[in-house]
Amino acid sequence: MNEPVTSQTYAAQLRRLAELTARVHEQRAEAHAWHEQQCAAADRAVAESADEVNRAERELAAAREAQERVDAEVGMLWQELNARLGGGGRRAGTPPAPAPEATGDPVPLLEGVRDLLRRTRQRGDLPGNVNPLLLLCGVGGAVLAYALGAGARALGDRSDGELAVGLPVLALVITLLGPVLGLIPARLIADRQHAALTPRPVLLVVTAGLTTTLLLLTTT
Repeated sequence: MNEPVTSQTYAAQLRRLAELTARVHEQRAEAHAWHEQQCAAADRAVAESADEVNRAERELAAAREAQERVDAEVGMLWQELNARLGGGGRRAGTPPAPAPEATGDPVPLLEGVRDLLRRTRQRGDLPGNVNPLLLLCGVGGAVLAYALGAGARALGDRSDGELAVGLPVLALVITLLGPVLGLIPARLIADRQHAALTPRPVLLVVTAGLTTTLLLLTTT
């Protein structure tokens, strides 16, 4: 037969049950709190990761746009260089590929290239060592014009009618053009020197041509 449970033992069991129940509730609350903390931490980590991914995507898009701008600028500068060298791009070839180990901002480099092309685009003055060539241009132009004029005069002397009247006039016009005829080769010399045909070389060529023309006219 079952022994009767005393009131003291029953009360102790109730207290023990209450303590166990309270401990279970406490541990369950701790577990819920820990779970909520972990979920919150996971949510924060996911949000931070999403922000980092979005930021990386924006940086990647900006880098691609910058690369496209740099590539376009390089292409334009390369075309200008090819045009400066001549040959329709056959001399310089295609633009070089970016170096894998290259670092830094390419904008200052491009600005330096633009400044260099800008300075080389500006034609300077002809150097003094080409003055003898300019004098020869003036003399040669005058001599050529005088020879053509003399030929026209000789042809007019052997002609009749309108040719006999017109050819001497044409010969005089050709002869008078002699002082400026030397500007044609002088222009070619300036282009080869990548220089401008300023008033100084023009005056030099014209003076030499005019002096030669006057000497030829006074000695014949």
